[in-house]
Amino acid sequence: MSMLIDGELVGASDGGAFENVNPATEEVLGVAPDGTADDAVRALDAASRAFDTTSWSTDPDFRRRCLVQLQDALRKQADRIRDLVIAESGTPDFTTRITQLDGPIDYLSHYIDLLEHYPFERELPVKDIFGSPTRRTVRREAAGVVTAITPWNYPVYLNLAKASAALAAGCTVVLKPAPETPWSATELGRVVAEHTDIPPGVFNVLTTSSVEVAELLTSHPAVDHVTFTGSTATGRRVMAAAAPTIKRVTLELGGKSAAIVLDDADLAAAVGSVVFGVCVHAGQGCVLLTRLLVPQSRLAEAEELAVATLAGIPWGDPRDPSNIMGPVISARQRDRVLSYYDLGRAEARLLAGGGAPPGRGYFVEPTLFSDVDPASRLAQEEVFGPVLAIIPYSSEEEAIAIADGTPYGLSAGVFSADEERAMRVARRLRTGTVGVNGAQWFDPESPFGGYKQSGVGREWGTEGLEDFLEIKTIARP
Repeated sequence: MSMLIDGELVGASDGGAFENVNPATEEVLGVAPDGTADDAVRALDAASRAFDTTSWSTDPDFRRRCLVQLQDALRKQADRIRDLVIAESGTPDFTTRITQLDGPIDYLSHYIDLLEHYPFERELPVKDIFGSPTRRTVRREAAGVVTAITPWNYPVYLNLAKASAALAAGCTVVLKPAPETPWSATELGRVVAEHTDIPPGVFNVLTTSSVEVAELLTSHPAVDHVTFTGSTATGRRVMAAAAPTIKRVTLELGGKSAAIVLDDADLAAAVGSVVFGVCVHAGQGCVLLTRLLVPQSRLAEAEELAVATLAGIPWGDPRDPSNIMGPVISARQRDRVLSYYDLGRAEARLLAGGGAPPGRGYFVEPTLFSDVDPASRLAQEEVFGPVLAIIPYSSEEEAIAIADGTPYGLSAGVFSADEERAMRVARRLRTGTVGVNGAQWFDPESPFGGYKQSGVGREWGTEGLEDFLEIKTIARP
């Protein structure tokens, strides 16, 4: 596996490499180049030069053609990439048929189609300004050099989401994937180099295990925009590193999303969908509904339904198409999740799970806790594992207060037999996305992002393109 820098597939400048480990077996799959600070600077220099000297930033038709080439090539090589992403991330095969691979490749059509008609220029009405008739043109132009820093949970999706938006806008990109999932990114770099007309330096891939190299990509003066997905704690550091040079930032951060089940809801449908969802990919998703808010009067019924649903969740070998849950990404993450299970035993009532199976692989049991205090750590902190906190409430107002009572505001769900009632609650929640009665907002036409400490900016939608565009006004007589 190689990095892509200035159009060349290369190793690290000092020959360094780091291991890529299969989380389902703990076996070493191989290695990835351990990029250095010199490699990072070379990639940034290439991106700056490509932005200044090629037509990439000024020719949307060319960009569109290259994105079509990229999509076509990824579709042809999807099975090869599928095997890689299952092996290095532990994601179940079934998720690669949706959000891990096939879906993101299809999602490229969103920006391909948008480039056909997006108005990069518009005219304002002629107006007398200081006594002179004035015509004004408002232009949207590429922001410049973008560094895209992605996590390990949905690597193909996030690499493509960030790269496609920035590239469609006319920016040049340096992509740095998580060291736990480097091959998802190096494969993308190889496809760009071998199957598209994207000019050298427009798209670069830098793999590294070095925190210092990653930090360089958030602070270097050549960088105009940083787009990052990861924890809120790391997001704060990214924002601080970008501040001295006033870089633009797009941050998609943590979540502790709540599902509010109102007293008139179909409880079985609501509980079933939430329990299933929190187990997908071992709960390693920032938007998962990890708090289930149910009326106190229906708590016992909700617990019974949750336990029954959990008992039917298929999990284990991620290569088995019937499983929806494989391992968590690493021994460190497994130990972190288990520490929250221990915390839950002290703070709440364990209904099911709460441990780890014997044998190899970083597996944990899907787990349910009930009677969780809304102010407890289990209800306030993002676990990033397959654990659901069931929280009883006494009134609709209390449910809304509990749902909004964390530092996060990424997603939510509302369940009710009365759709207008559910919509009233949804409109009051301070979150970037809300699903009513299990409806899915996850689609490239839907802007996605968070309120509060869940992030800044939006991905997808028209807004996802505009996040990477500057606005210029030109006046003339």
